Amino acid sequence: MIQVSIDPRILAACPECRIGLISATVVNEPTCDELWAEIEAAAEDIKQRYELLEINQRPAIAGTRHLYKALGKDPSRYRVSSEALCRRIIRGLGIYRLTTLIDVVNLVSIKSGYAISGLDGDRIEGNTLTMSVGRADDVYNGIGRGLLNIEGMPVYRDAMGPIATPTSDEERTKFTDQTVKAQININAFAPEMPLEEAVDWMAALLKKYAHATDVETMIFDPSASGNV
Repeated sequence: MIQVSIDPRILAACPECRIGLISATVVNEPTCDELWAEIEAAAEDIKQRYELLEINQRPAIAGTRHLYKALGKDPSRYRVSSEALCRRIIRGLGIYRLTTLIDVVNLVSIKSGYAISGLDGDRIEGNTLTMSVGRADDVYNGIGRGLLNIEGMPVYRDAMGPIATPTSDEERTKFTDQTVKAQININAFAPEMPLEEAVDWMAALLKKYAHATDVETMIFDPSASGNV
């Protein structure tokens, strides 16, 4: 299991921060009909439960937005990924059907409200991820977004540089058809779905749809004397 550390500036702004960690050996295939049916059901539930202007009041989304503001980032300009997904659903724009790993992450994000980083474990440099604060000189290619200004965002860094934010992951470590090692981080900056439940569900979905083996899970809680 990869090691994680968190910058004191993030903990000062969000002392309740916890991270659910899941790693597994996987097969990343086109999304099957059964998984897509689960996603469509989750999307319909969001449509029924929320108005567009209520999405940012979901606890997990509101907590992430609060952290952005505390670090000096505008969360309405750089939307949290889970908020962006739910807004697309409510606006009737739908979400893209992609690959198993991407869509499993999207499913849990829609239902839980958490921004989730989905990373190709073989493309992570080193064995430690540090969540720090984005700098003005960071070069960051958001997936499908091009160069993204991550100054003031919470950002995971590996030994080579920044690879994931709650707004968008980086091209260098994104899931591809060739991904065989998944590293998934569920970023809980405020509680909504119990984090333990979200981690267990993610692991179960990976086993069901991505033929996952060697599954490891952990909850990183910097406020606790030990981790779960």
